[in-house]
Amino acid sequence: MRARGRLVAAALLAALPAAASAATVEVEVDGAEAGAGPVFVALCQGGLNGSACGEGDSVQARGGEARVSFRDVAPGVYAVAAFQDTNGNRQLDRTPLGLPLEPYGFSGDVGRRARPDFRSAAFSLSEPGALVRVRLARALPRR
Repeated sequence: MRARGRLVAAALLAALPAAASAATVEVEVDGAEAGAGPVFVALCQGGLNGSACGEGDSVQARGGEARVSFRDVAPGVYAVAAFQDTNGNRQLDRTPLGLPLEPYGFSGDVGRRARPDFRSAAFSLSEPGALVRVRLARALPRR
């Protein structure tokens, strides 16, 4: 009977869906302005707009650098968007034409000369994870 019980348990375990794989995304941000506010970093999937960049975190930069870790991220295609909140309002401020007024950056170092697109900023994530570097810069000179 014990052998039969083990077979039944093994069959039940085999029928369960496999546990989803998970990875870690380490994001290193440089180019932050000293004493200018926290750096917000978001992990984006499918686009670079607010609704596609749901998972995020903010940290204080030290020596112009910041580091954020996203754990238990399902493998897939992602991009990273980051900005430094120099005035503390928790959003990327823009001109009436839409140009960022605060330091910002994306994975793949896109968005400097034209509107960024997800495909150019995207990277493929698999286990165990990825290290992504983002450089912050201003679109316009500081006022």
